[in-house]
Amino acid sequence: MRLLLLLLTALLALLAQVRAQQDYCFGKDTERLQTRQFSSKTAYQIVKGTNMDKQYQVPGCEPKKMWIFHRHGTKLPSKSFIKEASRLDDLRDLIVKNYRVLHTKPDTNALCPGDLIAIQMWKWNTSITVDKDEHLTSQGYEDMRGTAKLYQHYFPTVLPNRYNDSYYLFRHTDTQRTTESFKGFAQGLFGGSNVATAADIPEKDLLLRPYDYCSFYKTKNYKGPGSEHKKYRTSALWNQTMEDIARRLGFRVLAEDDIKLMYDMCRYEQAWQVDRTSVWCGAFLPEHVTVLEYADELKYYYGSGYGFDENRRFNCRAVQDMLSRLSSPVSPHVVAYFGHSAGLQTLLVALGINEDKAKLRADNFNANRRWKTSLLGPFAANFVAVKYSCPAELDPEKVVFFLNQNAVDLDWCNVGLCNWSDVLQKYKTISEANCDEYYCPTGGAAGRASMLATALIAAIVYLIH
Repeated sequence: MRLLLLLLTALLALLAQVRAQQDYCFGKDTERLQTRQFSSKTAYQIVKGTNMDKQYQVPGCEPKKMWIFHRHGTKLPSKSFIKEASRLDDLRDLIVKNYRVLHTKPDTNALCPGDLIAIQMWKWNTSITVDKDEHLTSQGYEDMRGTAKLYQHYFPTVLPNRYNDSYYLFRHTDTQRTTESFKGFAQGLFGGSNVATAADIPEKDLLLRPYDYCSFYKTKNYKGPGSEHKKYRTSALWNQTMEDIARRLGFRVLAEDDIKLMYDMCRYEQAWQVDRTSVWCGAFLPEHVTVLEYADELKYYYGSGYGFDENRRFNCRAVQDMLSRLSSPVSPHVVAYFGHSAGLQTLLVALGINEDKAKLRADNFNANRRWKTSLLGPFAANFVAVKYSCPAELDPEKVVFFLNQNAVDLDWCNVGLCNWSDVLQKYKTISEANCDEYYCPTGGAAGRASMLATALIAAIVYLIH
């Protein structure tokens, strides 16, 4: 009998070991494909294009001009996140307690031993304080330096390594992260002793932050009650995912705020050090990340994407600037702007890039959607328009649009190569618009109310006469 018990105990131990080996282990996953699904907190190095060798050369053509809109590089979290970060110490200890003391480890989809130990060893970086909120990180600086050097490698005649203030035009928004991003980009082009300067920042920055001055943009419901984002976060899929994550960590119930805190820490740390792994990413299975990503997707899709038709108009000035700068035969030959995710996303929408046929909704999740913020707008995302001269062509002026080092494939262009005349025709409505009225019609909702009042008064006057 004793021998039988010993054999049974050994068998159970062996089964437990086999089951543990079958549990997903982020630390041992060599691909970690879910790190490509971190929405606007995705690391640029993980999703940037790799085919520029085949895309930048245009036979019979010479690159002449370049226009760039660059999102800032990887940054530190917001003040609110930094203030809440100490909660992660509590969650770390509770998870370890669940596994080691309370023995509430789930039978399936548990943390593997390696991921559990990694969480147990984690500590918050106390040098990240509220006075450094949203500052550019060292990785973010390298992101920008790297994109500059890469584009200079492919377009050395357009991006000379000697600074000239009439040839180059740089401008950034009034934030530390965009200011430092500009400096990193300039260092990539001109070296450590660069003397590049940026244009003055206007008090009302309608070119790089137009959304700050439009009431509709500020008041539209893109994530509140009744929004697709909110509907999704009350769906059966979402609720089940929250339960699954809690159970994976040994909890019966876990607050969504705690799950979001761990998820954001995972995304930030992975972006801060792309060659390492964030221990908090081990808290989530790949399928959990897919569900979490779509919540952010709906928020950005309606906040700055194709969700609202008005979003197509917000970057009127940036489109006009690009068209006029690239059309002009005189300097500056290189224009580079350093802004934010909302600016980049509304620019892509204005240009009709990566629009899905069906609008994204809470109930029509599509893994193959074209609008995917993780790929379109990661940290250090960049949109680059390169103007070419092709003397032997019937239409001698061409342009290729690049997004994160991938040529943009527009259905009215030839495998990414567009006739400049077609570009001007395609965006004629924007190029000829009065942006003061077009980008945010008469001040948005308040303006529309004023227009209705004016029309009503006119109708009354007409009836009186």
